Amino acid sequence: MSNTSGDMPEPVLVDGLKQTSPMIDPFGRAVTYLRVSVTDRCDFRCVYCMSEHMTFLPKRDVLSLEELDRVCTAFIEKGVKKLRLTGGEPLVRKNIMSMIRSLSRHLDSGALEELTLTTNGSQLTRFADELYDCGVRRVNVSLDTRDADKFHEITRWGDLEKVDRGIEAARKAGLHVKINMVALKGVNSHEIDDMMKWCHDDGMDLTLIETMPLGEIDGDRTDQYLPLSVVRADLRERWTLEDIPYKTGGPARYMEVKETGGRIGFITPMTHNFCESCNRVRLTCTGTLYMCLGQDDAADLRAPMRASSGNGLLNQAIDEAIGRKPKGHDFIIDRTSKTPSMSRHMSVTGG
Repeated sequence: MSNTSGDMPEPVLVDGLKQTSPMIDPFGRAVTYLRVSVTDRCDFRCVYCMSEHMTFLPKRDVLSLEELDRVCTAFIEKGVKKLRLTGGEPLVRKNIMSMIRSLSRHLDSGALEELTLTTNGSQLTRFADELYDCGVRRVNVSLDTRDADKFHEITRWGDLEKVDRGIEAARKAGLHVKINMVALKGVNSHEIDDMMKWCHDDGMDLTLIETMPLGEIDGDRTDQYLPLSVVRADLRERWTLEDIPYKTGGPARYMEVKETGGRIGFITPMTHNFCESCNRVRLTCTGTLYMCLGQDDAADLRAPMRASSGNGLLNQAIDEAIGRKPKGHDFIIDRTSKTPSMSRHMSVTGG
């Protein structure tokens, strides 16, 4: 009998979980990590991320929470072990905790090893306890300075005291907090030592990130760009940095600071890309799958998902997309190229 729904045959059940074909890209890399932007909206307007007067997606274009859950589950059935929710700011999405609580069933079953978030920290006082109750054990908080005035200058709309209270609430709830700091030349480069000491004194890791050429902003990224190779060499003049094998599943390369006993990570898409070991894909809140942060090739998962109540067409679209995952990105920052490498903003793709 023909399949009039257009769906592929139903996958088999293994230990109660649907098992579909694993995701192996053309270069033999297994895709086991999905980052999902649940919203492009944010309550901050960070200068390196977006313009102050952003035009956000109309709500009709955004996947419902139930649809996001369905797509995430399809990826988990295909071998994703780590799921990170991002934004924008994920915790400003209305009723987001209902989705997080629903996704926690995959932690309970053992199909998913980790469910985590990247957040600006502004909403953690409201949600930290519930996040822990849903099985979240670790969050990344984006924080580029400990100076309140400069924090407001960088985020435009942010309140450092509110973020500090959020971090404290997260730690009190039992969440491990990692601080993500975008290194900005002439803005916060002189604060890196103090940020590292503050993090390590409170048992938090610090990860430094190079600014990336994503989306039009109000300034010139060549004025912001600070190579982390220079930062690392500078830190070595004052600190003993030792390479360690510690991994969180993402692109950061970690070192231990002997004097503090803490860890510092480096995410270097510009000076040393991490593409050879990339295990990640990114899903936007509209259902667009980006196989590489630094390439424009993308796949629409919304249409095949909405075309049928089954996941055959969705799984087929995912497989075709993974088959096009490129070897690496094409990020460039220089004064001869005034336009960003990618026209989309980080808040659309997911931080």
